[in-house]
Amino acid sequence: MQPVPRTAQRIAVIGAGAAGLCAAKHLLARGVEVVVYELGSFIGGLWVYQNDNGLSPAYRSLHLNSEASITAYKDFPFPKDGPLYPDHFEVSRYLQAYAEHFGVLPHIRFRSNVVGVAETNAAGIKDGSWTVRLADGSVEEFSAVVVASGHQGVPKHADWRADFTGEYLHSNSYQIPEPFRNKRVLVVGMGNSAVDIASDICVVTSSTTISARSPVLVMPRMLFGVPTSRVLGKIEKRWMPWAFRRTMRELLTRIVHGSMEQWGFVTPKTRTHPTSHPSLMAHFVWNRITAKPGIASVRGNEVSFVDGSVASFDTIIAATGYAVGLPFLTENAASTQEHKPELFLRVVSPSQPGLYFVGLFNVAGGGNIRMMDDQAEWLADLVCGDVDLPDQAGMRVAIAEERAFLKRHYPASPRYALELDPTFYRKQLMQERKRALAYRQRVPVVKLDVKLSAKPDVAAANITVK
Repeated sequence: MQPVPRTAQRIAVIGAGAAGLCAAKHLLARGVEVVVYELGSFIGGLWVYQNDNGLSPAYRSLHLNSEASITAYKDFPFPKDGPLYPDHFEVSRYLQAYAEHFGVLPHIRFRSNVVGVAETNAAGIKDGSWTVRLADGSVEEFSAVVVASGHQGVPKHADWRADFTGEYLHSNSYQIPEPFRNKRVLVVGMGNSAVDIASDICVVTSSTTISARSPVLVMPRMLFGVPTSRVLGKIEKRWMPWAFRRTMRELLTRIVHGSMEQWGFVTPKTRTHPTSHPSLMAHFVWNRITAKPGIASVRGNEVSFVDGSVASFDTIIAATGYAVGLPFLTENAASTQEHKPELFLRVVSPSQPGLYFVGLFNVAGGGNIRMMDDQAEWLADLVCGDVDLPDQAGMRVAIAEERAFLKRHYPASPRYALELDPTFYRKQLMQERKRALAYRQRVPVVKLDVKLSAKPDVAAANITVK
């Protein structure tokens, strides 16, 4: 085991978005000295529309895709009189209020561009401390660094981009629909941004087409007058096999939207990141949006699809996702396999003690902010010495097991490179949190060893008392 010593800590947090704020909050609550570096002038990261940090992909119509009550930090709910699905203005105000309420705001250094993070190496000896270097040339030393700058910094582009002679843009550049009035627009992708943008622009374009190369289930946002997540929360149980859950979701979706095939999509047979929009399918009914399969080739302004059809477009909006961009880290510190960072519990770099990450994931089913909160709470226990880490070999085994699980149950697509299975992950964090609580209270530790099963959503547990 690798204990983290109980010593005075001074920790740098990079980013003042949802992940960085809760990381700072939990560390401050444990008496840790914290400095938060924020590139821009505002709190909120990607939720700040037209953020001057240049990294926010927010567009004017952006809303939460998960209900506010299951998205909020667990000890700081959204206002009771607010909407079920707040827009980006409301989310950014919420994050500002969170930072003020928990005393994080005074610890944030705005307009601070971090250009280098490295282990202190004096005379070839690493002493366990870290240096943070800023663009203005200043350097500060810390006992640890928390990277909370997000994973939407580097837009990914398709190979055929250069073959298209019309207007091309990535979804991170989209803001309002007006520039696309009376144009033939192809939106590539079927994630949340893609369906938001297609639904946004289809009322002004001459035609809007979505290209979906992978199977997708477009679930209704509301069922029986309440958010679908609440309905599923009532009827789905953790012990239910995933195949049963999938069938139930397909049935509910078919009742509301009909089959995916009738709209030009393919129903998924594996776990997928859910897609939902309150008006998308209505636009299909009104023929404002049509669907096409994946793109085979592009020539000039003509696009050939894998089903043999060909269509011409004035504009392509590529909602093709992002690559993890951490330019301030060395290649070794940010090592990845198949674009997946090598992190134990998605937090700890096995080869870089003192380098931690919060928020480097996508949660199936939404609630990313809530999961960041859980992650940051465990991290605070770790840096304060209340939990121990396995050795490097043990951490790499755990990383490999999680990857094998995701590979078995999620599509082999770059979109799922950062996917996080919430059921398994929460069990892991719960185990570590219980161990930390038992340590502080000096009571016998109940150790719950959770191992991934060959069957989705089933865990094998060996319980021992120490």
